[in-house]
Amino acid sequence: MLQKEMHRKVVIFGGGGQLGVELCREFERRQWVVQKFDRQSLDVTDSASVEQAVAQSEAQVVINAAAYNQVDIAEREPLPAYQANALAVRNLAMACRQSDAHLVHYSTDYVFDGTKGSPYVETDKPHPLGAYAVSKLAGELYAQAYLADPLIIRTSGVFGPGGMFTPRGNFVELMLRMAKGDNPIRVVADHVASPTYAPAMASRTADLVERNIAGLFHMGGGEAISWYDYAKLIFELAGLSPSLQPTDEREYRTAARRPKFSALSNRKLEAAGIAPMPPLRGAVRDYLEAREHVTAHRSK
Repeated sequence: MLQKEMHRKVVIFGGGGQLGVELCREFERRQWVVQKFDRQSLDVTDSASVEQAVAQSEAQVVINAAAYNQVDIAEREPLPAYQANALAVRNLAMACRQSDAHLVHYSTDYVFDGTKGSPYVETDKPHPLGAYAVSKLAGELYAQAYLADPLIIRTSGVFGPGGMFTPRGNFVELMLRMAKGDNPIRVVADHVASPTYAPAMASRTADLVERNIAGLFHMGGGEAISWYDYAKLIFELAGLSPSLQPTDEREYRTAARRPKFSALSNRKLEAAGIAPMPPLRGAVRDYLEAREHVTAHRSK
């Protein structure tokens, strides 16, 4: 048994993203052999490359943290979103079926239309509102079509220290960057989500994997909050006081329609014996502390 434990292998696609780096760190901490691929080292839309990578890794678990998440651009150019978020999952699912590996795939709160008005549970019917959302729901369906027991995790507004180094960053980085300017910061107050801390996601994903739990799970930040109130919390904890003003979707038009209330319920996750997600205030505080540590380290 010990010998088997020592040779647990996981391959992580999207290993350079803000969730991917946390997954690599968490599985390495648990003594797994980790192989990672980022956008530069492997194209997940290339089925032959994916099949070869999964086969050669001899991994028991394949995690897909790669995604196209430029929601507004996807409305003008839906094909890249569909290739990365749907067809790439088909490639991974087929490769897992060939290699008898377990697939873990991340999806999004955007598969819902946001009209329910309370946190979504796994049995709620999806109704995507745009090209990005359709592509993510299609990814879920491909995983379920080709595999008997994938683990699909829907999440919301992911933020983690890795976002300091990725081109698109995250909402915390965006707010901190805007706070350096002189212009008032306007954030929608009529859209609600459940922002999710990447390190907490990684540890709970590893818990699910190590317990051989499959199926569809919601893993949101555990708190429904408007983007405006989230911005207020970030500035409060960062000790900043820029001019922050609430706005709404009528005033702040975007190319893609977004669900107005897309918070996720973690009830099923907790019922499976997984630890509750940390409160948002604590997660943002941890993020800012990690950010301060990195900034201090880089300035030396």
